Amino acid sequence: MAASCSLVCCEEENDSDQAVIVRFSNGSVKNADNLDFRMYKHADEVNPRKKIKRIMAAESDRLAYVGNNFSEGSLKCNNLCKYYVGVLNRQTMKMQVHVAQLFNMQPVIPGEATEEPKLQDATRTYGEKVDSLIEAFGTNKQKKALSSRRLNQVGSDTLHKAVAKAANTVITQKGLEALQQEVAETEAQEDLALHLPPCNAAADSPENVYLFDDILSPVEFEALEEAGSKMAALTSEEMQKMREAGGSLCVLKHLENMATVGEARDKVSRCTFYLSMLLKLVRQKNVTRKFGQEEGCPRIVQAQLLRTFTVESFKSGRVQNIVSSSMRAKIAAYCLALLLHMSHMTADLTLLHRDLGITEARIIEMAKSMGLTLSKPARGKDKNDGLQDSNRQASLVLPLVKYKAFSERQKRKKMH
Repeated sequence: MAASCSLVCCEEENDSDQAVIVRFSNGSVKNADNLDFRMYKHADEVNPRKKIKRIMAAESDRLAYVGNNFSEGSLKCNNLCKYYVGVLNRQTMKMQVHVAQLFNMQPVIPGEATEEPKLQDATRTYGEKVDSLIEAFGTNKQKKALSSRRLNQVGSDTLHKAVAKAANTVITQKGLEALQQEVAETEAQEDLALHLPPCNAAADSPENVYLFDDILSPVEFEALEEAGSKMAALTSEEMQKMREAGGSLCVLKHLENMATVGEARDKVSRCTFYLSMLLKLVRQKNVTRKFGQEEGCPRIVQAQLLRTFTVESFKSGRVQNIVSSSMRAKIAAYCLALLLHMSHMTADLTLLHRDLGITEARIIEMAKSMGLTLSKPARGKDKNDGLQDSNRQASLVLPLVKYKAFSERQKRKKMH
């Protein structure tokens, strides 16, 4: 009767306790005692992906064999299955079960390189492989098309290099900031609608087309009470000094024509102070956090001006507020909308373009984009003041005027 055996559960195994099963790809070994087996493991034991890498080497008098568990030649079954080997102790008739690893041993012939072509094929793209097939087995038409495509590719690469070289030369000569400024100015000229205040073209009254609260919120309007009272308290002598010092013409005009008492005077005084801050901001390039402190600008209004009409940029480790060309166009649009509410939906474009430092054509283009009605009184004798004021005016009249976009048509030669 055959003797029975029992299974013994092993404790947690180390690498030295695990069994190894090898398989030779080119045949079977008759005498395994003549082979010298050695196992190598990866030195990086911290990386979980590398610490399981093992290499098994076997040497005989004739050949050397190598197998591993991490390359393309390794057995895929190691990832799908778990193998165990039972070792029977014939004296105690107890069998210990150990975890086993499988290695596929392949012969290594000195001087023969078999991995380099595989690596080259692995790095080649699908298109390159197709091109190599066309070169070897393609028709004459396919070979001509391939040659033409490669010539065009070489020409395109040469063109890209020339363009990159020319761009680097322009950047070196003019400077990156100057180029960015030119791009910003071009974008500002192309689309003014992005910088206009919110518009309600279907409003029932002119005052609701460009809402006053969208230009100056109630909280900010309330914060301008002290600053507005100082503007209203200016004397005629102080206004004359402002005019001689090159002060804003629009601000001076509204201060001189301000109502004597009432709610209208209070509103105009606050709006003139806010308008003076806008006109001062449009002349700036880099705005500091001290902007408006000398004039007594409230902090909440100062934060609103920096947030709405400046662009943040990072330079020399600091955040700077810059008034770009697009922001200048936005300031001009908001000034024009504010003047409409200050003068019964009428604004003086001639004075505004002088205060903003832009051309009259530019401010007229902006007024057209806002749908305003343009008018310029004819020169003539006024009964009271002599020469009649000939400044160009813009009024908000419903319905808004839709101007046709003017586009220059360049003559082009037709290619036949």
